[in-house]
Amino acid sequence: MGESANTPTLWSFEFLSLCLVVMAAFGNVSAFYGFYHYLGTIDIPVIWRGFLVGLEPMAAFILRLAVLPWLHVRNAYSVMTASLVLLILCSFSYLWVVTVPAMIVLRIAHGTTFMLLTSAAIALVVNFIPKERSGQGFGILGVATMIPYAVIPPLCEALLPRVRGEADLYAGVSVFSVAAIGLLVLLHRRLTGAMRGMDGALLRRPSLDEIRRNFRIRSVLLLLSATFLVYMAHATFFYFLKDLSLELRAGEVGFFFTIFTSTMIAVRILGGTLLDRFDKRRLLTVGLALLALSLLVLPWAGTPSVYYGLAGLYGLSVAIALPLLSALLFTASPQQFQGLNTNMTLFTLDLAYCLTPYLGGMLVAFGAGFGVLFHVSLGFVALALVMIAVPSESMAFSTK
Repeated sequence: MGESANTPTLWSFEFLSLCLVVMAAFGNVSAFYGFYHYLGTIDIPVIWRGFLVGLEPMAAFILRLAVLPWLHVRNAYSVMTASLVLLILCSFSYLWVVTVPAMIVLRIAHGTTFMLLTSAAIALVVNFIPKERSGQGFGILGVATMIPYAVIPPLCEALLPRVRGEADLYAGVSVFSVAAIGLLVLLHRRLTGAMRGMDGALLRRPSLDEIRRNFRIRSVLLLLSATFLVYMAHATFFYFLKDLSLELRAGEVGFFFTIFTSTMIAVRILGGTLLDRFDKRRLLTVGLALLALSLLVLPWAGTPSVYYGLAGLYGLSVAIALPLLSALLFTASPQQFQGLNTNMTLFTLDLAYCLTPYLGGMLVAFGAGFGVLFHVSLGFVALALVMIAVPSESMAFSTK
C-alpha cells in the first residue's frame, strides 16, 4: 500500500473515517439476514412476510432518486448525523413492534434512514478519493460494504442462544451507529476545514438543468447503464444460485458464497493498487470477460472442483469490474456531480435487485430452467462489454 511522493494520498483520516461510517451502516442492515424467519417467531402472517422483508430496500429504491439531487457536500454531514440517530431509534423499535401496520411503518423508516445515511456518506467520501487512486479507493469502499456481511451473520448466530431473540440483536447493532456518531464528532472540524478549500459548486444544491446536462454526458450514461447490467447479473447469483446448485448437486451454495466473498475482499485489499496502474477500461473488459465466462460455464458445472473454481473466478471478476466501473464513472463526471453519479450506482443496484427476482421468476414460471437465467445474465454482461468497448473518441472519460 505504499505511495510515491508524487501520488496523492488515499489514506486520509477523512476517507478512512467515512469508510467506517459506511461500514457501520451496512453492519446494521446485515444483521437482518434472517428477518423472514424472525417475522414467523412474532406471528406475522406468512402472506405479509416477504413483503415486509422487501419493504426496507424498496423504500430506499423508491426514495433515492428524489433525495439525491437535494444532497450535497454542505448538508451531507448533518444528514449523516441525523440518520445515525434515527437508525438507533429504528433498531430499538424492533423490540416492541410486532404488528403488521406498525412493522410497515418501521420498515419504510428503516429503509429511508439507511438510504439517507449511505447516500450522504458517499456524497462526502468521493471528495477524498484522488482520481489517480480511484480504482483502489472504490475497491476499499466496496470492502467496507462487504465485511459486515462476512462477519455479522455468524456473530449473530453465536450470540443468538445468549439473548431473548433476534430483536435483541437488531437493537444491539446500534452500537455501530453510536461508534459512527463518535467518529463524526472527531471528523467535524477536519471536514469544516476541508470544505473551505472546495469549489463553491460542490457546496450548493445543483439545479435541475445542471443535473439534466450531467445525464446527457454520453460516458456517464453508458457507464451507469453498464453498471446496471452488471448488477442484474450479480443479483441473479444472489437470488437463483441456490436453486441452480440444487439442480447441479456439485457443491454447497453457502461455501460458494464464502469462496466468492473471500476472493473478492482479498483481491480488493491485496491487489487494490493494481487497479490504478493499468488502463482502467482494458482491465475492466478483462473483469467483465471473466464474469461472462463464469456465467457461461456455471450451468454446466458438474463437479465440485469446477463449481468451487467458478466461485473464485466470479469473486475475481466482480472484484475487478465493480470498483473500475465506479472509478471510470468518477473520472468521467464533472467534479460537482461525482457524489451524485456515484450514488446513482446505488440506484442501479436497487433497481437490479428489485427487477431480477420478478423477471427471473417470470422466466421460470414460463418453463425456463435456472441455467437459462444465468445465460440471460451472460447477455447482460456482453451488452455491458459492448458499452465499455465504444471507441475512445466517443467515450470521453479518462482511463488512467
